[in-house]
Amino acid sequence: MKKYEFTGETKQVELLFRTATLHRIRAVVEFGLVKVGDLGGWIEKEENLSHEGKAWVCGDAKVWGNAKVWGNAKVCGDAKVCGDAEVWGNAEVCGDAKVCGDAEVWGNAKVCGDAEVCGDAKVWGNAKVCGDAEVCGDAKVCGDAEVCGDAEVWGNAKVWGNAKVFSASHVLIIGAIGSRNDFTTFYRDKDGEITVKCGCFLGKIDKFLEKVTATHGNSKYALVYRAAVEVAKLQIDLSGEAPEQNNND
Repeated sequence: MKKYEFTGETKQVELLFRTATLHRIRAVVEFGLVKVGDLGGWIEKEENLSHEGKAWVCGDAKVWGNAKVWGNAKVCGDAKVCGDAEVWGNAEVCGDAKVCGDAEVWGNAKVCGDAEVCGDAKVWGNAKVCGDAEVCGDAKVCGDAEVCGDAEVWGNAKVWGNAKVFSASHVLIIGAIGSRNDFTTFYRDKDGEITVKCGCFLGKIDKFLEKVTATHGNSKYALVYRAAVEVAKLQIDLSGEAPEQNNND
């Protein structure tokens, strides 16, 4: 059974290689907080928004390309979801946020403000990306992590757990290094300390050093990891408070 229909109202979005025609939607059944007759946002085709679950696109939000919104996800405000991006679960994309490329946002994650999640980036759990933050490349943000302000999380970064990153100086990615020849991410956490994500390890920087010694002793790998720790201590700014965010973004 379909839960929405096209109203007949359309608008055009100019893209790099084509012009997309988006259609305003209107609810034809009641679901969640949506009532019959409620106007929604704009989608290019029905494949963009599932007829199952409580997923909804509202306000002036736009979804186009091969992007998919499903489950109980919500895209609202002036948000944009495009490319091959997917938003599902109880995730929310709002404000002027943009999720594009092959990015995925799910769980209870929230992308808001002027934030952008792009490339192959993934945001899930209770994570929040807000303000002018950018999460791109193969970056991953999850758990209760917060990436906000003008922070940029790029490349192979993994920001997990109780991260609180609101500036470019709060994240350092070093790699590929160590026995796994992989990337190690150092970042500011909500305790105002440095947390490390390296392979299966996730914990404070002092515990990381203990693990390095227990696993690698004084080998070349241990020396490289210890050098990375010293760089992280010099680079990552632990001062200051995160800017206040509008919960209605």
